[in-house]
Amino acid sequence: MKSISIMLGSCVLSEFDWICFDPDLLLSHPDVTQTYFLYSCRSHLLSSANPPISCPVVMSSVDSSGDGGKWLDAHYDPVAGLYTFSSCIDLADLSGDRESRLVVGDLGTGSSGMKLKVYRGTALISENSLLDLPAGLVAFFMDLHEPRIPAVAVASGPCIYVYKNLRPYFKFTLPSLDINPLEQDVWQQVREGQINPVMLKEMLESIRKKADIPLSVRSLRFLSLESDEMDEFVQLYKQQPIRRQTVITCIGTLKKSTADEDGISCLVIGTENSDVFVLDPEAFTILCKMSLPAVPTMMDVTGQFDVEFRITVACRNGSIYILRRESEKPKYCIELSSHPVGLVRVGKNMVVGCTDESLQGFTQKGKKLWKIILPAPVTTMAAMDLPTRGLQAVLVGLANCQVQLYRDKNLLSTIKTPDTVTSICFGRYGREDGTLIMTTKGGGLMVKILKRTAMFDDMDSTPGPPLAQSVRLNVPKKTKLYVDQTLRERENGLAMHRAFHMDLSRMRLAAARAYVKALESSLTPMSSSLSEPLKMNAVVQGLGPSFKLTLNVQNTASCRPIMNLAINFLYDDNLYRIRNPYMKIPLLVPGLIYPVETFVECTSDKGISDIIKVFVLHEEKSSPLLTAHINMPVSEGLVLS
Repeated sequence: MKSISIMLGSCVLSEFDWICFDPDLLLSHPDVTQTYFLYSCRSHLLSSANPPISCPVVMSSVDSSGDGGKWLDAHYDPVAGLYTFSSCIDLADLSGDRESRLVVGDLGTGSSGMKLKVYRGTALISENSLLDLPAGLVAFFMDLHEPRIPAVAVASGPCIYVYKNLRPYFKFTLPSLDINPLEQDVWQQVREGQINPVMLKEMLESIRKKADIPLSVRSLRFLSLESDEMDEFVQLYKQQPIRRQTVITCIGTLKKSTADEDGISCLVIGTENSDVFVLDPEAFTILCKMSLPAVPTMMDVTGQFDVEFRITVACRNGSIYILRRESEKPKYCIELSSHPVGLVRVGKNMVVGCTDESLQGFTQKGKKLWKIILPAPVTTMAAMDLPTRGLQAVLVGLANCQVQLYRDKNLLSTIKTPDTVTSICFGRYGREDGTLIMTTKGGGLMVKILKRTAMFDDMDSTPGPPLAQSVRLNVPKKTKLYVDQTLRERENGLAMHRAFHMDLSRMRLAAARAYVKALESSLTPMSSSLSEPLKMNAVVQGLGPSFKLTLNVQNTASCRPIMNLAINFLYDDNLYRIRNPYMKIPLLVPGLIYPVETFVECTSDKGISDIIKVFVLHEEKSSPLLTAHINMPVSEGLVLS
């Protein structure tokens, strides 16, 4: 009798108890769920775990998380002690064994305990202490050495700490900013004993109000002290040189010359001084510097530095700026109704989450595509890109303990979580491509795996493109005539190109001559005269044999009226009779449309029509100012009779 192995309940992840059941019993047992999960976790997440770590495993039913059975609950540790954001979490193959690790910049308590942590499966395999709070974390390839192992860059304070093989490798510090010369002179006087701390405070306050260059951190801290603390502060720092240093607010990566997955990438950093730097990955020199109107908080980078790139930056002033190659200032600006809290690129569009509980879509040039209202404030956002299934979507963490999946403005799935999610990361973890990793407000760690059978069909979203777009066209096979013509075009391409341009030039010349002839003979409905600029159109009303002909005449001059004009009709007397074949036009004021009406009667019963020519004349000129040809309709009254 065939049997398969399953696991029930919760257990230690590294020690599994396997029980054999008959396949027929599995269908009726209420506690046996997600059999495939066991194989995925065992073979993909836990195949390389370190010594046993006791963690609770939530083996919930399919609908317990409210996701419609699309996700498998792989791991949940509510006491993992991870406090981080989406900008400080990444997945990377740090050992070259094709198994991705989870790299986390842990914020600790906010003042201490900041660490760089690396997880393998469910085990913590590495820890490195950080000197300051991490602002961002990225994994990138900085050289072409084999094996292809990425480095980890952590932005913390004014520095970028680069780790390679999980060990400190390089430290890059932002260049110092210019110091206010008046501030330097004041501290020099303190150093020489010419002024006391009270006078120092008064002079610094005066400099801060008037100077263009901001004060240094030392001076700002001194101004915040009480009177009894000033002397001690001055004695401690007066002999030290003044430095004004900015800090990093966000970090990203930009491919150097190729778009390959393992291609060399440059680091892109945004600073508190409203600058954006692009760093060389090998020498860590500044390749490019761009300025923004406000302090950047989030960024998304696409393209290649040597070819063309686009940097989308969300700033503290509630606007989004788009920087492009060879431009030191933003190319486009998107002004939002509220401050952005999340920025994700999906294809060629951008999805922005705002503090007014809305999710908005924009094009690369800043054109607004759509906007939807969310059920709760946004806490974090991340991109969900699964090329094997052709799925590109956005994961949105909400304050009501939900994570919603959107494709454009269509809601595909909702995941309920036991706590508010603070960071989201989707990608390859271990050997599983569709892994969703989340951390919660209470420091918990959650790992979910997208089922291979999960489908995001039209039942979960509004209909997209018609199904006919996915039907392959029945393209006919190449015939011998087609091949012969292709060879002829290849062999005689130059002569054919010259003949085409010769014919095109002749056609342009003929069109230009006809246009000049029409202007000279006033055959156009618009006057070419600069002294009497006129415009006229005609409207024919009626079924026949009587027609009402209305001519709308307009003076297109800016401020000069036109007078002494008349209208004359030229027609076939055997077909038509016009009540007033010659009419005078009153004074034409610029900008107004003057209707001139008359009646045309068809006198023929043969069911034919002809052209009536209309001439606008000036009493002092022999040639008409403009001419119109009116194609009269067939008189339906005579035809029916």
